[in-house]
Amino acid sequence: MRQLAQHFEYFDEINFDENPDYAKIFENRPSPQEICQQIAVLTSIPIQEGKTLLFLDEIQSCTKAIGSIRYFYEKMPDLHLIAAGSLLEFSLAEIPSFGVGRIRSMFLYPLSFSEFLKAKDETLLLEMISTASASNPIPELIHRKLLKTLRTFITIGGMPEVVKSYVQQGDLLEVQRILNDLLLSMQDDFAKYKANVAPARIKEVFDAVALQMGTKFTYTYPNSTLNNKQIKEALELLTMSGIIYPVTHSSANGIPLGAEINPKKRKFLLYDKGIFQRLLDLNISEILLEDTLNAVNKGNIAELYAGLELLKINSPYEKTALYYWHREAKSSQAEVDYVIQLDNKIVTLEVKSGTKGSMKSMRMFLAEKGLDQGIRLSLENYSEYENIESKPLYAFPLDTK
Repeated sequence: MRQLAQHFEYFDEINFDENPDYAKIFENRPSPQEICQQIAVLTSIPIQEGKTLLFLDEIQSCTKAIGSIRYFYEKMPDLHLIAAGSLLEFSLAEIPSFGVGRIRSMFLYPLSFSEFLKAKDETLLLEMISTASASNPIPELIHRKLLKTLRTFITIGGMPEVVKSYVQQGDLLEVQRILNDLLLSMQDDFAKYKANVAPARIKEVFDAVALQMGTKFTYTYPNSTLNNKQIKEALELLTMSGIIYPVTHSSANGIPLGAEINPKKRKFLLYDKGIFQRLLDLNISEILLEDTLNAVNKGNIAELYAGLELLKINSPYEKTALYYWHREAKSSQAEVDYVIQLDNKIVTLEVKSGTKGSMKSMRMFLAEKGLDQGIRLSLENYSEYENIESKPLYAFPLDTK
């Protein structure tokens, strides 16, 4: 926000956590002009349409300020106003009407692998990936460098503060400390929403999602203290807040994939890989040094990586739905990790944590649905196996657009 503010003559920032008294400005439903006048007097910074960027931070602490945003659009349409807050959706759920037709939402995610490479000024690697294929694979030494960089990215995740620290200092211990701080801060935020769901309940379900990464979520997890209704409520809140993302089973008989879903069969992804590995206290040396990711939570971190990358390639103005397929025949174990729509056709993705692995489930899916192409993601270089295209994890989804 402060970087964006460099394009404005004035920048006025108020933080409702640091200065809770600012919430009094929004009592008794004052007009936007009256609100701006009071803020300007308190901060000694002019608030003028077209010249000022007004930033309301930690706005979840002042629901009346959230409700006032729509009136800024109507009464002061040329004022640039940004509001942000942690777990903001929890607060939005308590507001009867939130600027329908007046507020545009954008969905932001932690950095993707391509953005990580750009942060490291590795644009030449991006260019090489963009021209690679099964007939023109990445040269072996560069392939190894990309795998090493990918392992680092999987270790630290894509939270901007974490990436900034790593790029500037290259200190993985400091990265782990920042991730710990972010994780604890997020969990502390749960306590702000006791009116919705007890924070201990949210944390229990959040931990359960991490432990079940890559598998169908089951409500009968070990040491559960909650009933199904309580677990479902916590899952909905975590999903609404963007902390977890559902991957829903689809029969995938045609487009749209969402037409044949089974909401009782869902996996959940945590919003960031670095947070995931800190939450489970994974051994980061195994991620950085092993030839495969099998040693890490049975390779499910590779599936998490692929799913999060899928989220980041779509329009920021709409939420992206993720799907997987599991054969519904009794006792069948056939499953493919992701099913996506690409150029008006269905494409299946199977994620491997190493360079080897059976593709039996994918072949079964292709045969059953009458499809002619699948994509295998792994640590292997570009190659082809009949009608299955094999791509390295670091190249996905850079070249799927």
